[in-house]
Amino acid sequence: MHSILEKFNITKNKISDIIKKKQLKTNPNIIVVTKTFSLDNIFPLLKDGHIHFGENKIQEAESKWPEVRKQYKNVQLHMIGKLQSNKVKKAVKLFDYIHSLDSERLALKIFDAQKDFNKNVKLFIQVNLAGDEKKSGISLNELSSFYNYCTKELLLNVIGLMCLPPANSDTKKYFKILKEASTQLNLNELSMGMSSDFEEAVLNGSTFLRLGTIILGERKSI
Repeated sequence: MHSILEKFNITKNKISDIIKKKQLKTNPNIIVVTKTFSLDNIFPLLKDGHIHFGENKIQEAESKWPEVRKQYKNVQLHMIGKLQSNKVKKAVKLFDYIHSLDSERLALKIFDAQKDFNKNVKLFIQVNLAGDEKKSGISLNELSSFYNYCTKELLLNVIGLMCLPPANSDTKKYFKILKEASTQLNLNELSMGMSSDFEEAVLNGSTFLRLGTIILGERKSI
């Protein structure tokens, strides 16, 4: 039975092996997704110097991270879940990165909140690559105009694109499409790849992997 730190290092070594074997130029950051996990699970990683952590829910992040960040000042906190517009102010205050920018309404709310806190959050546009109406995200054919709205009209700090491929799909196909879209917009960052498909994401140029289960174990339901 491996410890959390051992599982983290095994995963890191797997990623390094892929990069060396394929001579890739990218070396992705690992966002350890800590939703539903207590600080007891997270401290071994913090003490080891890991800085990127992700949460899905504002309330949970608020209860967990403010005190921790007083001690671990380098921590970079990522909002990776769907962000409701009534929670934007709290999200901008708490997070360094938001991975789920998916509408003009949300963009405008982030713009307003950033002025309140004099803060410039790093943003990923969530792209709905499969055109699934039940899923969040900007469609590919609206991506360019949405990106221009965010960066030219609102001057938001959009650093990259994010996707959630449909369940049981050929994730490689979607990763390639997202990579292509980011190149067209001249964006350097890609938030793609989770515990089940991170190796494929690394091969396709991901710069931020969102990994929970493979490092922390099966998630507790809350």
